[in-house]
Amino acid sequence: MTREEQIALVERYFAAVDGEDEAALLATLTEECVFTVETHGVRLEGHAQIAAMFRRLWAAHAAVRHHRFTHVPDPVDGRIASRFSVENTERDGALTRKSNCNFFEIAGARFSAVAVYMAGPNTLKGET
Repeated sequence: MTREEQIALVERYFAAVDGEDEAALLATLTEECVFTVETHGVRLEGHAQIAAMFRRLWAAHAAVRHHRFTHVPDPVDGRIASRFSVENTERDGALTRKSNCNFFEIAGARFSAVAVYMAGPNTLKGET
């Protein structure tokens, strides 16, 4: 993948997250993708576990928005890092703002691993 293709994949991933589009989200991940929230000890493997986590995120918030991206693509090694701001609109209308970094590993044209470093409370909880 080129740098531009890597950035486009990240942006499709976050558009799917923000749009609560599970099918589009899973289309950016390999079947065996490993998703970790490194700052909170969460490890999920495969579409079923990852989709369940995102369903919990969407159910817990009125809206989620990722923006103000800085991407550092590495097409030679199939990785891309992204720093961004997050705004979670709570069910009562309050806003929770965070600054996060994600590190993505790419296999083919999908993410095989996503490592999240999250400032503040964990909104991407594992199974409960």
